[in-house]
Amino acid sequence: MSDLDEAQLEAWLAANVAGFAGPITVTKFAGGQSNPTYRIDAGSGAYVLRRKPFGPILPSAHAVDREHRLIEALHPTGFPVARPYGLCEDDTVIGSAFYIMEMVEGRTLWDGSLPDMAPGERTATYDAITDTLAALHRIDPDAVGLGDYGKPGNYFERQVGRWSKQYKASQTDDLPEMEKLIAFLPRTVPEQTRTSIVHGDFRIDNMIFAPAEPSVLAVLDWELSTLGDPLADFSYFLMSWVTEPESRSGVMGLTGPDTGIPTLEQVVDRYCAATGRDGVPDLDWYFSYNLFRLAGIVQGIKKRMIDGNASSDNAAATVARLPGLVAASWDFARRAGAPA
Repeated sequence: MSDLDEAQLEAWLAANVAGFAGPITVTKFAGGQSNPTYRIDAGSGAYVLRRKPFGPILPSAHAVDREHRLIEALHPTGFPVARPYGLCEDDTVIGSAFYIMEMVEGRTLWDGSLPDMAPGERTATYDAITDTLAALHRIDPDAVGLGDYGKPGNYFERQVGRWSKQYKASQTDDLPEMEKLIAFLPRTVPEQTRTSIVHGDFRIDNMIFAPAEPSVLAVLDWELSTLGDPLADFSYFLMSWVTEPESRSGVMGLTGPDTGIPTLEQVVDRYCAATGRDGVPDLDWYFSYNLFRLAGIVQGIKKRMIDGNASSDNAAATVARLPGLVAASWDFARRAGAPA
């Protein structure tokens, strides 16, 4: 049994999703710290529901209507996203806004070291991920009706401000290095030279891969998407190369011909070739920013956990990472020129 009103949900699906036929069975997916996600098995097939969390939330967070708008715009382009079926903004149906999309069957790769693959498969898989990100960044937002999907101006400046505010709004601890980052990052924001659709959380476990080949069938979890600097997504993806292997995305020390996992330089070269860049700037500032933003996200999870609204059983383990994220962000900030 799920925590949704299944009778009300089934009635909404029957009225709003073309081709739908009941009855339904609803199962909540494990994991996912932010927007709770459910599998719906129905007479007409399998669907996925994503909704806002129950309980009090920060004003700009958990915008499932934006997620739905984005995948609705991207799906016709052939970019790999799940087919959207409908958005419900009426809280009376299941207690919060939600949207419905297709259930994409395939593989989720949780461990970036790809332990069960041969070197050639690893190379092809990482090439497919890099090519998918480059394809996203080549899409013209205006051409797909997303020209107003983000605010104008410097993306990183906006994001540093946003996550500083989000952190302060949900702060539960005194972390002096976080205060230093809140001071340093806005003063040193790099120039933005391009604007694209950015995913906001582009990593290996936010994709569904084909069952038997190294191709991306769907990119998932668009809740942090906006228009902005494509280097935000790319540098976030590259964080895996400066993160110790932890059975998640980290591949530091595991790259090269023996494993087949491309080196950071090879990934940069492939992405630049696909997007027409002649290189990327020094990455230390970007790595500091990405860890700072992760710390802001984890702080929000910690506050929701304290308030009793965290959506995953893994919330406590995630929250325990907060001091380490802040320390790592400050380490990269020092390399990028931050004073002691």
